[in-house]
Amino acid sequence: MRRRDLLQRSASALLATTLVSTGRSALADTAGHAGIDLVRLGVQRADEGLLLSYEVRFDLPEDIESALSKGIAVVFEAQASLMRDRWYWMDQARATASRRWRLAFQPLTRKWRLSFDGLSRSYNRLPDALDALRRTNSWRISDLVLPKDDADHYVTFSFKLDTDELPRPLQIGLGGQPDWNLAVQRRVAIPAGH
Repeated sequence: MRRRDLLQRSASALLATTLVSTGRSALADTAGHAGIDLVRLGVQRADEGLLLSYEVRFDLPEDIESALSKGIAVVFEAQASLMRDRWYWMDQARATASRRWRLAFQPLTRKWRLSFDGLSRSYNRLPDALDALRRTNSWRISDLVLPKDDADHYVTFSFKLDTDELPRPLQIGLGGQPDWNLAVQRRVAIPAGH
């Protein structure tokens, strides 16, 4: 391969990476996939850092409910990143926070078990367990206190079903099944301080 071709390909790859990282691509305002909607997303400044609140709405597809009823646990993950916009290079991640929930059905007790942060809680009904993981208020995603006039920062947020946590045999056939692609992403500006 000639040097000129190599430079052109490198420049194209760098441009694509920059567009994706700055949020000017699909991350800017993607709607949900497979029936998941981001109903509420907000960031607020506080003395202890940045607080994020969100609410997602989704119903589990039949395939996922069937897997749960057979004793296969599923993991949901919410992730938020504080990003600094840089015109000269890729945007810089200043802080990242994530939360993970493990949902499982207990056949002996006929209860739904939701585990989060080392703690578990049992629910009699699946909708009650799902309600507990669909929303979060005042989640501290960064200890960093930004200046009130700082407009160079924004937050990227994602909520998804983590299929990497499923048993390997089940992961093999998930490539073309949209029901297992429960995910939503969004970028939100940080409000100016008072």
